[in-house]
Amino acid sequence: MSEFPTYDELLARPFFFCGIGGSGMLPLAQILKGRGAQVSGSDRSRDQGRSPEKFAALEAQGFTLFPQDGSGITSKEQILVASAAVEDTVPEMVRARELDCLRMTRAELNSILFNTSGAGVAIAGTSGKSTVTGMLGWIMHFAGRDPTIMNGAVMKNFISEDRPIASAVVGGRSIFVSEVDESDGSIALYRPAVGVLLNVSLDHKSMEELRQLFGDYLGRSRIAALNADDAEALALLPHAKEVITFGIEQEKAQIGIMPGSIAESPIRQAALVVDRHDGSEHALTLNMPGRHNLSNALAAIAGAAATGVPVALAVEALGSFAGLARRFDIVGTSPSGITVIDDFGHNPEKCAATLRTLKSSPGRVIAFFQPHGYGPLRQMGHELAEVFARELGPDDITIMCDPVYFGGTVDRSEGTERIIGLIEEAGGKAEHIASREDCGARIVELARPGDRIAIMGARDDTLTTFARQILESLN
Repeated sequence: MSEFPTYDELLARPFFFCGIGGSGMLPLAQILKGRGAQVSGSDRSRDQGRSPEKFAALEAQGFTLFPQDGSGITSKEQILVASAAVEDTVPEMVRARELDCLRMTRAELNSILFNTSGAGVAIAGTSGKSTVTGMLGWIMHFAGRDPTIMNGAVMKNFISEDRPIASAVVGGRSIFVSEVDESDGSIALYRPAVGVLLNVSLDHKSMEELRQLFGDYLGRSRIAALNADDAEALALLPHAKEVITFGIEQEKAQIGIMPGSIAESPIRQAALVVDRHDGSEHALTLNMPGRHNLSNALAAIAGAAATGVPVALAVEALGSFAGLARRFDIVGTSPSGITVIDDFGHNPEKCAATLRTLKSSPGRVIAFFQPHGYGPLRQMGHELAEVFARELGPDDITIMCDPVYFGGTVDRSEGTERIIGLIEEAGGKAEHIASREDCGARIVELARPGDRIAIMGARDDTLTTFARQILESLN
């Protein structure tokens, strides 16, 4: 990190975000602007006319937006923030090279803000990071700790009229709560005061690489909060200096659940949280369904406890946690009783958690899945197919369109057809319909009273619009 300016030097320079509307870019841009930096940007989606409400909200907040044609890069002083995946041929990249601008990835910039805070609280793991970041951030806010929160999802508790895209909260510099990403290896940049580890499972990297990355992450954390229910995470326990364990199943977990105390419904759940440090019990009400979300709540409670927040206060805070956009987000129910759910599920573990939550209540499931790229589909397509075949029943159906593609040089030779074939080979029912619009028409045609329609996928804000359109058609 030594080649980059210090925190104070950074904040004195203007920033330009290439892809400012991205789920990782936008909250970081909001934090910088909230701390007084000059921030502008461009986005391919804006140029294509996608998500106009989002970009209108950014302009209303004072961000200057440019077409993605290089016209926004005008000075050597500007710092260009761009994903490592952005091609060098993108006009901003070309212009920044010509002017010799400093270029930083989102993770490099976020890690500087994180590492220079009083205490960085990191949330890592293959699945559940955004939910736990939102939960932990809300606990810190509820406890009066004035956190800065960097999230990849919109946190409903923090939405306001002037901040409709609340994926960041600009608080003080003493507590910085952030999810940290293993998929690009950037987790290695962070030095957490508290490092939460939720789970370790196949996603963008091999299991061997993940074990190394997460083990090193625990070793760099002053205190770790570790999921004792996840065998892979628990196996990394020797890497931690000091640890607080959490878990539903493991009776030795320091933050756990009283056996037999869980009461579930399709939209919320309750349980007795046990703090085994002192044997105290605390009644938790969580306005989110699914056993995975109960585990997420324990992770947030353990992470907060590692910063000194009492377990009783953390449990109380979660009673008013409103959840995240696109995390099992109920869009609505039609007059005939068909419910539409918008969900971020895109890797095997996330999809399995969503489908299990749906199948814990009676009724048929129509699962629509939009792959978030050709590369991820090649990496984990077989495991995804297994999940849809295993978790859904004989009356349920999976419908998939072609992978989302916004341009670039990615290999598109292997697509959705292979995954549909694998689901069918494993005994599941699935259909491939190339266009998303045609998928929507097919879903409406298939739907009958009592069905739950799950709209699943990542890296595409318009999936929420798609879910709303299906509900409108049903109405």
